[in-house]
Amino acid sequence: MTSSDTTRSLLQWLDPLTDPARMRLLSLLDVQEMSVGELASSLQLPQSTVSRHLKRLFESDWVVRRSEGTAALYRRASSGLDTTARELWELARRDCEADPQCREDARRAAEVIAQRRVDSRRFFGQVGGEWADLRHELFGAGLTTEGLLGLLDPAWVVADLGCGTGITAAALAPWVGSIHVVDREPAMLEAARVRLDGFDNIQFHHCDLTALDLGDASVDAAVLSLVLHHVPEPEQVVREAARILRPGGRLMILDMVEHDREAYRDTMGHLHLGFADEVVDQWSMAAGLTNTGRTRLRPAPDATGPPLFAATLVK
Repeated sequence: MTSSDTTRSLLQWLDPLTDPARMRLLSLLDVQEMSVGELASSLQLPQSTVSRHLKRLFESDWVVRRSEGTAALYRRASSGLDTTARELWELARRDCEADPQCREDARRAAEVIAQRRVDSRRFFGQVGGEWADLRHELFGAGLTTEGLLGLLDPAWVVADLGCGTGITAAALAPWVGSIHVVDREPAMLEAARVRLDGFDNIQFHHCDLTALDLGDASVDAAVLSLVLHHVPEPEQVVREAARILRPGGRLMILDMVEHDREAYRDTMGHLHLGFADEVVDQWSMAAGLTNTGRTRLRPAPDATGPPLFAATLVK
């Protein structure tokens, strides 16, 4: 092989890898055979976009394809790669491993793969592989999460801070003593009133989250669900939430992991693009609370937003 042939061969292998989306695809297919739909869910891209990139990778011999029934399954090629391609992929793979976006893709892919039906011979006989789908069809998505709320103390007084339309309060209301529903927007409170009509343990408060009209040490638990990325000074809100907690009380923060979707500032009025671990620690210390743990929530395969976390701060 001449020097010019070597250069041409390198360029031929390299060209398909110049698109970040194709790199993300290959990173997933390096460890797992996946369908177009599974890849689209994992990468949060339209199936048409994934199909287009897969076509390019397939034509350039970076991926192989096989059929299983009516589905096409893809995986990164191995035996068909020459030494140049294998060395190039090793460099590219290490770059992917250091990329937060690729790591997030891998987490989503793990959830997608986990939802595949298990071998029916190993789980409840013939119906076992379809049990998750059957359970969802019979009982809905709230079977586990809503039932587990029964573990809450039925005497608790809870504050739903930045309640929005009352989704969180509606889930908690059957299981706790009373709930203070708080929002600064009258329209949100009105929507919450409609949703929570029929519950007799709800109190509504129209006030700013930095100046709550609740007394010191008046609640056992407080919730800030997808609220803090909308407020100018999240630390002030956490301080005020700490003020109303009783000793031993818990503040649950549910929000987005730090991300780079700048468009959210214009399209949805987000003031903060998620939050890093150290930021949550800073809030906790400033408010005199103990951060007992921050957990990244399992991403829903069909969700299009950034990943979420839940943090529990204790007084």
